[in-house]
This record gives sequence, C-alpha cells and structure tokens, in this order.
Amino acid sequence: MNALADADEHTLRISIDTQATVHVGEYSRGGRSRGIEAVKALDHDICMKEKLVPGGILEPVAGKPFLFFGTNYKTSDFMVDGLLLWWQHRKPERQGLKQLVINLDNGPECNGRRSQFLQRMTAFADLTGLCVRLVYYPPYHSKYLDAL
Repeated sequence: MNALADADEHTLRISIDTQATVHVGEYSRGGRSRGIEAVKALDHDICMKEKLVPGGILEPVAGKPFLFFGTNYKTSDFMVDGLLLWWQHRKPERQGLKQLVINLDNGPECNGRRSQFLQRMTAFADLTGLCVRLVYYPPYHSKYLDAL
C-alpha cells in the first residue's frame, strides 16, 4: 500500500504518532547538562506547572515533519486536531490531492476499533473531501525499520 501511495501523484502518504507527556519546568533532566555550565534546576518535579503532549506528522517521501502540542492527554481528538492543523498548513501546496494514506501504530488513541477516532477521521474526510485510508503497522513492528 505504501509503495502504491508514493507512486500516485494524487495521493499523499503520511505517518502520525504521539509521544509521552513531557513535564515543562526547571528540571534537572537526571542531572545531565548539554551546556558547558550546569543549569540551575529544581531537584524534584513535584512543582510541575505545565505539561505538554507532543505529536507529529511526517511526510516520508518529502521528509517534511510537522509537530503539534497539546496540554491534555493523548486522545483520538488530540490526534485528529493535529491532523487538521497539519492540513490547514499544507493544503495550499496540495491542491491536486485526492487521497491521503495515513500510517498508524494501532495504539489506544487511534485503534481501528475506536469509535471516537473513526468518527473524527470520517468528519475530517468529509470536511476536506479527501479519500482517507488508514494503514496500520502490525503489532510489535518498528515503523522505523523502513528508514534503515
């Protein structure tokens, strides 16, 4: 499916994934410092004031990344909201696009049986007029092996 999508000029293949929540603050990061001098930091993370949830979309053929962040949890809504942001950003450059092939890891927020995710993806397809195909990696597969 990926090779067919990459060969079709009216199809774009992307990959979407989210990562673990990151606590934002003046933390020591395990005592490590990348600078010449140690950074002044709190010695415990109990004073956490903010957290960010990172998500990303990659266009593998073009090598174009798109990062998005939220302040809540990794959810179906978070993933599709990030996809909508990406589409608003990329739509002007993709006028002839008819189909979007999305590589996913079948995690709990984007599982093919998760009704909230499927409902939001259907709404995305209706809004954009794109044919959307969800392509899931098999369990225990490293999607990064293709890059090696």
